[in-house]
Amino acid sequence: MLKIILADSQAIFRAGAAKVLAVEDDFRIVAQCENTERMLAAVESFRANVLIFSTAMHVDIRALVELSKKTKTRLIIVIESGDNSAQYLQLGIAGVVFRNVSGTSLVECVRKVSRNETWVQDTGAAAEATENDIVGARVRDRLTPKELRIVALIVQGFKNKEIAVQLGTTEQVIKNYLRNVYDKIGVSDRLELALFTIHHRILNEAAAALAGTTSNQMSN
Repeated sequence: MLKIILADSQAIFRAGAAKVLAVEDDFRIVAQCENTERMLAAVESFRANVLIFSTAMHVDIRALVELSKKTKTRLIIVIESGDNSAQYLQLGIAGVVFRNVSGTSLVECVRKVSRNETWVQDTGAAAEATENDIVGARVRDRLTPKELRIVALIVQGFKNKEIAVQLGTTEQVIKNYLRNVYDKIGVSDRLELALFTIHHRILNEAAAALAGTTSNQMSN
């Protein structure tokens, strides 16, 4: 049984990764951590085979690598678009993936890293996938700016009530918007919506670009 720790400040990404990995009979998620302190404590306590953590944790990577050697924990880092994967390999990290990594690739990465191999997501393939992401582009063009803004906040882990406060409207209005978004994309809940958005970088970047804007009226 491979024991895995997930560490990322984005609750949606943690939930999505856990959902993908839990399907594998020989994988066991022993801890999910939202901050660096809990992550380091989990590494020492659980002695997991693999730690998957993101750059958003802002951890001292050299210190983490030294700790992982003591606990015999192999490291996989989740990096952002445009980040240089080579620098992390040089620091001693065995696996490097981007946030838009597919479930199949993430499972492959965990398996290879657990066997003391290295695995790096192909940056060229990732860039090509973005350029050829017809589905992501179509969905992006189908959604209104307000819907995209709500999608971005969902990906960041905000609840309906919190989104309503940010956008100056009511929780019921947000629910109505979400029903329209679900229908347009073909998903059934906010986790599926978030995973779909993360996987389609064109859509994710369009949503993120609108996340910080404010809305005067939610009238559409």
